[in-house]
This record gives sequence, C-alpha cells and structure tokens, in this order.
Amino acid sequence: MSNTEHGGDKARSLSYASTMVKTLELALAKAAGLSDAAQEQLRREILERIDALAELRAEIELGVRELDAGMAGELDIEDVIRQARREHADKA
Repeated sequence: MSNTEHGGDKARSLSYASTMVKTLELALAKAAGLSDAAQEQLRREILERIDALAELRAEIELGVRELDAGMAGELDIEDVIRQARREHADKA
C-alpha cells in the first residue's frame, strides 16, 4: 500500500470520527432535555448496545482466526437457517 493510499484511509477515519463526534454531541444535547428517568433508560440501552456490539466483534474475530487456522468445517446452510430462526424466535 502506498503512502497516498494509507493517507486516504487515515483521512476517511478522521472524517468518520468527526462525524461520529458531531452525531453523539447532537444526541447528548437532545437527551439533556429528557426526564431523569428517560435519560437513565437511554443510558442503559446505549451501554447494552455497545456491550452487544463488542461481543459480536469478539465472536467475529474468533471466527476469522479459526478460519485462518483452517479450522472451518463444512456448512449446512439449512441448519444455519433453522438455528437463526430458533434464536430469533427466542428474542422476539
């Protein structure tokens, strides 16, 4: 990768971070107008979502490492669909 390409990635990352900060500032400003109870509920929901995303990222990284190590087995797509439907039904 050239320095120019790497610089482009860095610029995109900085642009994304700037946009994210602005979005979070807007969300915080709007949340400040909510009742204390609503703010507390929102705080819990946001933290739960962040924790869930962190768990998902860890599971994906583990899966990628297992694939890279050649640990992948044959996949039965019908079984995957059945399992996903069961898991989704449990959460609904």
